[in-house]
Amino acid sequence: MVDNALSPHGGKIVERVVPTPAEKLRGLTQVPIRGPQARECLGIAYGFFSPLEGFLTAADVDSVVKNMTLASGYVWSIPLVFDLSEGQIKEMGIKEGGKLLLTYQDQPFATLDVEEIFSYDKELMAKNVYGTTDPKHPGVKRTQAYQDKFVGGKVTIVNPPVINPPFDGFWFPPKAQRELFAQRGWKKVVAHQTRNVPHAGHEWLMKGAWFAANADAILVNPVIGEKRPGDYIDEAILLSHDILRKAGYFREDIHTTSLLLWDMRYAGPREAVFHAIVRKNLGCTHHMFGRDHAGVGTYYDTYAAHRIFNELPDLGIYPVKTLEWWYCPVCAGIAYEEQCAHKQEAQRFSGSLIRSIIEDGVKPPRLIFRPEVFDLVMESAEKYGHGSPFVNEAYLKRPDPVMTIPAMQL
Repeated sequence: MVDNALSPHGGKIVERVVPTPAEKLRGLTQVPIRGPQARECLGIAYGFFSPLEGFLTAADVDSVVKNMTLASGYVWSIPLVFDLSEGQIKEMGIKEGGKLLLTYQDQPFATLDVEEIFSYDKELMAKNVYGTTDPKHPGVKRTQAYQDKFVGGKVTIVNPPVINPPFDGFWFPPKAQRELFAQRGWKKVVAHQTRNVPHAGHEWLMKGAWFAANADAILVNPVIGEKRPGDYIDEAILLSHDILRKAGYFREDIHTTSLLLWDMRYAGPREAVFHAIVRKNLGCTHHMFGRDHAGVGTYYDTYAAHRIFNELPDLGIYPVKTLEWWYCPVCAGIAYEEQCAHKQEAQRFSGSLIRSIIEDGVKPPRLIFRPEVFDLVMESAEKYGHGSPFVNEAYLKRPDPVMTIPAMQL
């Protein structure tokens, strides 16, 4: 099944946000959920994950795992499942045909229609989705941690969250994001996926993709989700990307930033496909894919995310496949791998180099970091990161900084 370039995946944006009075929720079986599950509920209900209307049933899970499509035939690359233990299901009396009230932050949040309760081979899921069953892979570890049963069914947000500062300025669900594009007259938008603060290589990756796509604009859409010690803090990622435009490195009329609530699976090529589908739902026509997109360690080769799109039908969003940008002392500036002949002299923007620069706290040359970006990263460290722009234990112990579920008395 193929959609037109500007249509959402599946043909329409899913909307399952229905504010519901407390009296209509009383008596439902309450199931507390974790942060990742709450973010997945938001992604489903606000249409980021269109055409999904809920957590996958067995037929969809099996088709995604084995064929990278939903049972309907639409391409889908990562199974979204709601797990419970068999003991929880028995203790709570959960049965097919029922309805659950999912609670988050001890408040009613969403309902889940119980269409099917099933089991699935987690080793097969890990092997097919991640290409490995190595428990050191974070996606495999997540899969192995699932409980022994899955509940498939439609999800509805009944108590919409309040998005907290500074994230509120970047919260654009698909309908709002598409409206923004329309207001600005942007018909060709190229998406940039990131979980890092932007160094010069990232900036030129975006500029190169903008030229390659002949795009009207760039949407920087950082992933905001589960964090591990050493990751960049979310506030630094969002605000430092936004400052590139505010400081004039991108014109106001060709650049914008919004967030995606998603917990990275590090599924390499499969996650690249997922990213393309989500950004298609946001209204993007193109998506840039550089080296090691959504990869981790050495589980995938450098350009696995490029090749996977050759194996798929037209998704309605065009992959802009880019190679590496580096600093070339011979060219005396930022250079592109396909153009620069000084590969031996190239100075790459390695993660460890960038990290050491930030940890030193000494403003680096412009050819590595824009000064405004560096200053904002340092400010974010003091304001949000307990003195560090990298996730530490104090940062991890905070309540959910992105959203607050309004109090509702049942």
